[in-house]
Amino acid sequence: MTTPAPLSPSDFIRDIVAADRKAGKYGGRVVTRFPPEPNGHLHIGHAKSICLNFGIANENPGGICHLRFDDTNPTTEDPEFVQAIQEDLRWLGFDWHGNMFYASDYFEQLYSFAITLIKKGKAYVDSLTADHMREHRGTLTEPGRNSPYRTRAVEDNLDLFQRMRAGEFPDGAHVLRAKIDMASPNINLRDPVLYRIRHATHYRTGTAWCIYPAYDFAHPLSDAIEGITHSICTLEFEDHRPLYDWVVAEADAPHRPQQIEFARLNLTFTVMSKRKLLELVEKKLVAGWDDPRLPTIKGLRRRGVTPEAIRAFCEHIGVAKRDAIVEMQLLEHFIREDLNKRSPRVMAILKPLKIVIDNYPEGKVEELDAVNNPEDPSAGTRKVPFSRTLYIEQDDFREDPPKQFYRLAPGREVRLRYAYIIKCVSATKDPDSGRVTELHCTYDPETKSGSSQDRRKVKATIHWVAASHAADAEVRLYNPLLITDPAKIPADHDWTLYINPQSLERLTGCLVEPRLRAAQPGSRFQFERQGYFCVDPDSSAQALVFNRTVSLKDAWAKIEKAQQAR
Repeated sequence: MTTPAPLSPSDFIRDIVAADRKAGKYGGRVVTRFPPEPNGHLHIGHAKSICLNFGIANENPGGICHLRFDDTNPTTEDPEFVQAIQEDLRWLGFDWHGNMFYASDYFEQLYSFAITLIKKGKAYVDSLTADHMREHRGTLTEPGRNSPYRTRAVEDNLDLFQRMRAGEFPDGAHVLRAKIDMASPNINLRDPVLYRIRHATHYRTGTAWCIYPAYDFAHPLSDAIEGITHSICTLEFEDHRPLYDWVVAEADAPHRPQQIEFARLNLTFTVMSKRKLLELVEKKLVAGWDDPRLPTIKGLRRRGVTPEAIRAFCEHIGVAKRDAIVEMQLLEHFIREDLNKRSPRVMAILKPLKIVIDNYPEGKVEELDAVNNPEDPSAGTRKVPFSRTLYIEQDDFREDPPKQFYRLAPGREVRLRYAYIIKCVSATKDPDSGRVTELHCTYDPETKSGSSQDRRKVKATIHWVAASHAADAEVRLYNPLLITDPAKIPADHDWTLYINPQSLERLTGCLVEPRLRAAQPGSRFQFERQGYFCVDPDSSAQALVFNRTVSLKDAWAKIEKAQQAR
């Protein structure tokens, strides 16, 4: 994969903000907001919006970014999500500096705005059933039809709406609708619903309310109440912008925010829909919101991804006006770039193959010097134990090696990382399966790595761990969540049938350097020649568990794949 181009210094949204400040619009103020609905956990698509909204506020003198919970649906929202969203934001490196708000704080003001619309003849109480309302709405090519209740008198609408608030009617009996234009080519302007009756307990307001505002009503007015200057949202709200402006203007709101849309983030081989993520969790198709296979912030964090990598990725992909799909490999590139600089190196064997160095003294243990991180000279070195019996990767031995395979084979020499050159003398096989279970080798004591006598060269270097000191571990390998891009799944298909059955591979009986016994959950390492891994919260000193964050590029795998294809 080629190295991404340098970051662009600007984008069209920042250009708009800069022009508005120069022109003195909003008195030169810049107030943005990040407005999640607390009905699920954040994912990397939200991270793009977070970086944009907080970034613009931070880049402008006196700029402010609000954190506002758009909590207008009592049936789906939970304080657990409110807390989790705050934790994710802080982990990503952002702070709202006390500017945290809730749409539910504005319920009384929103109700007053609705009364204003009714008195102006711009809203009415409709008593059509949901099915009949749908029939009246029309299609993309046919205009809608007016509801028979559209001509209700203002006094009747006020009376009914007040009685709706008082709890006199069951769910679905009435709704409050805007009176705009049922023939509008923009379906969002065909008398959209502003309030619904919902006899449900809200996690903050309890049973104080039984009518709740629709998003398209509450959101623009919440922006106006807070004095938001630039209301930045994703492209699917572009067709809602005329309604946004209509609500703010007709409700006589004290402030007129400017809505600007940008393309949302779409990644290959995963899902970015909160509804689908919730489906995965509720159907127990994943372990929870923090399952490392998910693109949630919690999942990425548990997997070992750093906030710096996520921010660098979001900055690189930038802000566009047209939807596009970003390759997962690009995100992985930024993860590798970041982890390469900060991760100490260790040796770990995921699929062990035992070797015995026949001419190495029994009982002898050497402490060899190993580099902690070649990218960071200040990281220094560590001691790794070396003994007569070691373990290497099964894939580092071939009994009948193909062309261009330079690792261990009968009669062949390789170097053990930080240690000696060894030569394979013989292989022991399981009599039933015929699988190689043990190798016998010899070593050349004059080839100790780093010594003045070490002048011999071989074509391959492999990693290893000493049998006498290695720590047992479980390693979890994470692969793409889906077997295809979500855009390629037919709309009438059950998308869960496209979940990759190999998205999680659990390897037990793995062996790691003894120093990892003390590693704490969240610690990140590069397993040499394997990839980047972190300690899972399930881990303990007695039962180590590592998650693969991202693999290293394997040149041999490409060669082998090409040979198999031929």
